[in-house]
This record gives sequence, C-alpha cells and structure tokens, in this order.
Amino acid sequence: MAPLGRVLFSVHTWSRFCAGRRPFSDSPGAASGWKLYGALCLQRRPLLAQLPNPEEEEMAELTQQIEVDKSLYSDHELRCFAEDEFLRQRSKEKYDIPEKIVLVQDTEDAWEQKFQKFKPALRITEADQKNDRTSLNRKLDQNLLLLVKQKFGDEDIWLLPQTEWQQGETLRNTVERVLVTLPGIQTQAKFLGNAPCGFYKFKFPKAIRTETDIGGKVFFFKAFLEGSPQLPSKEKADCLWCGK
Repeated sequence: MAPLGRVLFSVHTWSRFCAGRRPFSDSPGAASGWKLYGALCLQRRPLLAQLPNPEEEEMAELTQQIEVDKSLYSDHELRCFAEDEFLRQRSKEKYDIPEKIVLVQDTEDAWEQKFQKFKPALRITEADQKNDRTSLNRKLDQNLLLLVKQKFGDEDIWLLPQTEWQQGETLRNTVERVLVTLPGIQTQAKFLGNAPCGFYKFKFPKAIRTETDIGGKVFFFKAFLEGSPQLPSKEKADCLWCGK
C-alpha cells in the first residue's frame, strides 16, 4: 500500500474507533450505576502476648533446657566464683580490707526485695468483667475492631465507619474524611498504604433501586490505632470496640 493510502486508512480506522467509544464520565459511580463508599477498618493491636497453648509451653520448656545445657557462665556467675575464691584466700591469710565490699549475696537480696514488691497488672480488666465494649481497656491480648452506629434509612446499623465517595477525591481521602468524624481518634491512626484491603458490593432494595442507583461498592482501608484515645462519654454510646 502506498504511504498516502496507509495514512488515509489509519485516519479512517481511528475515526471509527472514536465514534464507537463511550464518552468519559467525571463520576465513575454515576456512569456505572453504583455508588462508591470508603470504609475504615480501624484496629487496636494487642497490648499483651496471648497465653501459650500446651504445645507451645512444652516447646518453650524444651528450648529453655537446651539453652541451659549449652550455655556459658554469665557475668554474675563468674563474679560468684571470683568472690568465693577471694573469700577463701582472705580466710587463709587472715587480713582485713578497710573498704566496704558489696557481696554477691547482698546484691541478690536487693534483687529479691525488688522482685517481691513488683505486682504484675491483671490480664482481666474491669471492662472485661463488665463486658464494656465501649472501652479500649479490654481483651488486651486480642485485636479490637471499631464499629459505629450509622443510620441507613429508618434503621440504626452497627458497621465499619464509612461514607460516600465525593467527586475529586481518592478513596483514601474518603476514608480519611471518615476518620475526622471520629472524635479523639483522628490524629492517632496509621493507614497501611493507599490501596484497599477488601471490597464488598451490595444492591439496594428493589423499592428504591433504579437504573442509575443499582447499589453500592464499599472499599475497606486498614489502619492501626496509635495511643489510647479517650472518647467523650456522649460519643461512647455510638462506638464499640469488638473482638472476634
């Protein structure tokens, strides 16, 4: 084909392609009939290690025994040996040392007194006993997930904090906007990236479903709670920290 023919063929093909394309829409949700939502999956990480199961306890005991059998003497044990040798030599030569000597036994007695004064915190808190799910001071060895009460139609539903996507913002921006609405938490959350960790699609009830409003697509973004925010008492009733 001659060069001019190839050019005309290319222009003709491109014109047909452009004519058959659907125009771009500024609103993906409106174009597809699905509303877009950003949901916040806010977790409080465990503050305590979980209690080991029987298999883990057995393995820990075996590992500890192997470490003891193959271990070298610690600095404290070497000091004990050196002190015993020093005391034996002093008893043979029968001489007095004017300086005050802190014996190993004195050090161990001081350690023992300090240990007896130590009282570990309880794993079961007052909030656990009362099953106060509005408190963060519970289930210290588990992940807690924030649920809020939101109104959908005439019903109050407990779900992850979420709101509808707005024109001109990313889904991450949408979820950050959700975070701002949570009193006392907005500056104490760390997001894990800009990509959603999950996705959920639902259809509206047939009574309100239309061609332009088929349903919603919810994109979940994971974040970790930093610190221990205190929610106002008025807001606590609408927030729950739930375990598995």
